[in-house]
Amino acid sequence: MSMGSDAQQKIESYLGRLRAQLRGADDEEVREIVEELRSHIMDKAAPSGEVSSAGVDASLAALGSPEDLARQYITDNLLARAEVSRSPVRILESLFRWASLSVAGFFVLVVAIVGYVLGVVLILCAVLKPFHPHTAGLWVSRDSTGDLSFFLRLGFGSAPMVGRDVLGWWIIPVGLVVGFGLVMLTTRFALWCARLYRRSRVLPRG
Repeated sequence: MSMGSDAQQKIESYLGRLRAQLRGADDEEVREIVEELRSHIMDKAAPSGEVSSAGVDASLAALGSPEDLARQYITDNLLARAEVSRSPVRILESLFRWASLSVAGFFVLVVAIVGYVLGVVLILCAVLKPFHPHTAGLWVSRDSTGDLSFFLRLGFGSAPMVGRDVLGWWIIPVGLVVGFGLVMLTTRFALWCARLYRRSRVLPRG
């Protein structure tokens, strides 16, 4: 496959910028990404067997900027690792990266944060109830307009002047079951969304 020096220079410049953005990633993975992209660019730029400068320009324009492409590769890699580990910490780390790329990622991140926080608070309420039997739990109070409001308390500080503990000691089994259930469901939801995103954003391969 023949290629002019101008086309070669454009490809190497693009790949050099991409490699710089991937600094910090695994060296072997970076080499694979660069070589796969090089092959992809040349295939798209030379349908007739000759790589032209105009063909390279069109191929690079279709890929987008190397900075944006690098962010997509990093996000895809983080989401793939989170799917394997299933660690909430790693999942949130990957979702923060995804949220910087799309509205969908931001929505999934918000849902995951709410799910994890609520699940952890319920678990903490159950664990702390024996240490704060009169203040920890699910409380309900009625405001001046007559509306009811529910809130979870970990038990620190004095009991509220108004309101009552709804579940009492039942917060222990309820908090543990619902709390761990929420953490598991949030994990499954986040990973399901991540899989859909990765399938819809197939990155260029050689």
